[in-house]
Amino acid sequence: MLLSLVIKTNPTAEKCTYREKCYNFASSNARLRGKILFIELKVQNYWPFILPNIYKFHHPGSGRKQTIPFPKGRQPTESDVLKVRELLIEKPLLKSELIEYLHIIQDQHGHLSSENMAALAELLGLSLAEVYEVATFYAHFDVLIDNADIPPNEIAVRICNSLPCALSGSNKLLENLETDSLKGARIIPSPCMGRCDVSPVAEIGHHYVDYATTESIKKAVDDNNTDPELPDYPDLSSFKKNGGYNIYEACINGKLSYNEAEDIILSSGLKGMGGAGFPSAQKWAFVRKESKPRLLAVNADEGEPGTFKDRYFLEKAPHEVLEGALIAAWVIDADEIYIYLRDEYPAARKILLKELLALENAGIINPGKIKLRRGAGAYICGEESAMIESIEGKRGIPRHRPPYVAQVGLFQRPTLVHNVETLYWIRKLLENHQDSSKSDTKNLSANLRAYSISGRVREPGVKIAPIGITARDLINNYAGGMAEGHNFKAYLPGGASGGILPASLADIPMDFGTLEKYGCFVGSAAVIVLSDQDSAREAAVNLMKFFEKESCGQCTPCRVGTEKAVNLMLAEKWDEKLLEDLSKVMREASICGLGQAAPNPMDSILKYFPEEI
Repeated sequence: MLLSLVIKTNPTAEKCTYREKCYNFASSNARLRGKILFIELKVQNYWPFILPNIYKFHHPGSGRKQTIPFPKGRQPTESDVLKVRELLIEKPLLKSELIEYLHIIQDQHGHLSSENMAALAELLGLSLAEVYEVATFYAHFDVLIDNADIPPNEIAVRICNSLPCALSGSNKLLENLETDSLKGARIIPSPCMGRCDVSPVAEIGHHYVDYATTESIKKAVDDNNTDPELPDYPDLSSFKKNGGYNIYEACINGKLSYNEAEDIILSSGLKGMGGAGFPSAQKWAFVRKESKPRLLAVNADEGEPGTFKDRYFLEKAPHEVLEGALIAAWVIDADEIYIYLRDEYPAARKILLKELLALENAGIINPGKIKLRRGAGAYICGEESAMIESIEGKRGIPRHRPPYVAQVGLFQRPTLVHNVETLYWIRKLLENHQDSSKSDTKNLSANLRAYSISGRVREPGVKIAPIGITARDLINNYAGGMAEGHNFKAYLPGGASGGILPASLADIPMDFGTLEKYGCFVGSAAVIVLSDQDSAREAAVNLMKFFEKESCGQCTPCRVGTEKAVNLMLAEKWDEKLLEDLSKVMREASICGLGQAAPNPMDSILKYFPEEI
């Protein structure tokens, strides 16, 4: 049975925009002669909202309740809606760009007020709950509820407390700043910012203070220095002078076929450099066999503590990455490319926005071919399906598989996902194969990768080194050896989730498949070096606290497991049997790699550093 009730509002309201809303009310408990009763209330009104004369009717059931005479929940004012629409005046109103709109509002006001979120919900046709759940999921959104939580004019000062920065004294820096109570600033402990080579690091607005001290942070706050600094990099004109986009032009002009490109990459052995190590050419084949339209998503959300190689490539060689993306999109015949860039890389974002516009103006790509989307501070969005959820404007919650993203990915389309470094090497491999003048280095790039090394070394940074190099060789021959006064004790071969190995095992090749039997893996090749002045146990606790904070909360083994692990690891003496049981449950029952790999550092301490527990 369908009941319709039309209510008219005052038709004489002046300067109002006609709108129409449909409110659908359904109750599975309300039954009329065995049938569910649906009540459709159609309201035709003018803006601003004018309460009509409500014709009440009894709620089906006990009869004690009646319909409310006004809309439920927080209602936006006309002024709030117009202000938010003015901020987004150059943007089409798409639900999938919810996160970008939240960024724009916060960039303008320094926070997200309940009024602005209600107005944004109104503009996008979403419920306030949908906007609120997304805003509160991401760490970089400062949600202000009823003007009670965050003073509107304060600058957010984020201090990295991940392992490389903790080794450089970030915890002491946090204590000093909280004691001094910086005027006009909020001190926020934050996870890895991807600047482990210049630790400790602070972010004031979007401005980074490298090798941060209390004095340098105070000066940046006093100077209101909140804008990112752009490094020197090769722009489009300089890149084209050195043969830039010649490979892509050869592809689209028929000089290089799909099969030839795929064979070159397949024979090179190139694997995904984001951590999983899946053969890149096989990814192409899987996506190409799916029906069109297809998409390419670029994962530039390297949140793994100790990893900063993607920032290096985006800031030092942006067009190599972009050309690699265009080639990969051409191979799978993708309609569009989405770059998902972590919010911690504002300089890279400015560079990409500028160079993407240059590519469009030069006619190399059509307008809108490559779309740039910002993350908002969620490590879990490095997982490919969580990243896709975030690009779609949702919380970054990993999807259950199957189907895989190659089958049903972004906007339900078959999607190829590539890491930034992978795209860099795709172009390099094809260039070396095509250019006969480089025949002596034809296969060189196939044997190289980027290692991010930080911690107790003299020269931390991104090192382009042979695949399978040992930690000892990397430290001594690429990073200048151990820092003065420090002796090599242990290392993390693959960032926070890759486990911890003692110096006695520093001669194992760091490559996919070589470290697994030791309970570790190379992953994104984020090498963090510990010395005799560091506690491996404290390092593992730092990492588990990171996983506890970054768990998306979807599955119990990860959400509860990381919390319980932290509590057990903070005990004076570790309960080895209980920790081993907890580790097994997390590995076998967690939905995604975060919960499955989170126990690695803990297990490494149990196995290799028993004297510390």
